[in-house]
Amino acid sequence: MTITQVPGIQVGHATDLKAITGCTVVLCEKGAVAGVDQRGGGPGTREIALLNPVNHVEKAHAILLAGGSAFGLDAAGGVMRFLEENGVGYNTGAARVPIVPAAILYDLNIGSSQRRPDLEMGYLACQQATGDPVQQGSIGAGTGATVGKLLGMGQAVKAGIGSASIQLSGGIWIGALVAVNAVGDIIDPDTGKIFAGVRSVKKGPVSIGGDDLFADSLTIMNSLVGRALFSLAERANTVIGVVATNAGFSKPEITKIAQMAQNGVVRTVRPANTMHDGDTLFALSTGNKKANVNTVGAFAAQMVQQAVLNAVRQAVSLGGVPALVDLQAGT
Repeated sequence: MTITQVPGIQVGHATDLKAITGCTVVLCEKGAVAGVDQRGGGPGTREIALLNPVNHVEKAHAILLAGGSAFGLDAAGGVMRFLEENGVGYNTGAARVPIVPAAILYDLNIGSSQRRPDLEMGYLACQQATGDPVQQGSIGAGTGATVGKLLGMGQAVKAGIGSASIQLSGGIWIGALVAVNAVGDIIDPDTGKIFAGVRSVKKGPVSIGGDDLFADSLTIMNSLVGRALFSLAERANTVIGVVATNAGFSKPEITKIAQMAQNGVVRTVRPANTMHDGDTLFALSTGNKKANVNTVGAFAAQMVQQAVLNAVRQAVSLGGVPALVDLQAGT
């Protein structure tokens, strides 16, 4: 099950396989109370200040996730155009202004760095939006996503975008959608083992990671070569996503849920929230069902955790970067 199980949520992707980039839109055209938690030290975002609980506008009409680094923020203009054409937006009297917060990830190091998500791609993603189960893997904002880049792209693993959802008692739905572009490892919290990450190196006298498929990013970071490479590799990452629920929450409450949901990133991504990450999670409240903010926040973190693993599990090899499924098959 995916985030589209949450009533009022639709998801659409736009993908450029030649450039290996794309964008994903989460539509909530009736408006959803929105919050955000931004923990990375190198964010690329739009309309984040508006989501501060002390600021006026409460509801967003869409969230955009995109590749293309800061260039990818242009795609939000296409989302705004689509929503305006459909009469959706904050009524200012003179016009309806769609509220479209956005976050980007860095994928310019795979495919073409000259082609990025733009206004047309944002519009197309809206046209593709549906309440059907979300397509996962190397699609939309996850098209160019990779993990395990501490030793360069030559030892990286393909990742993508993943989703998960759960229904609690009382008809409460909670879902997550996460594009995973981590510099280091993805950890399976149930086992504590590396799920995907920096591929081990065995070349002549050089051996990093031993006989294991994956090296340990923290061990690499503590080595001389690792410290040198990290200054370059850390510039090319970020985990971005959305959690949503049909429970009714205020702006401060949904912001707290976004904060709690980030625990799912911390459990599965190592290292997380570095100075050159743009790690950002949005949270949306689409309904009015009564629920406890702590309960929803706790399960939101669980859904983020599952979505991160699904993003890697569903990815396919692109741009010379192998996916986990191919590595496990020995291809």
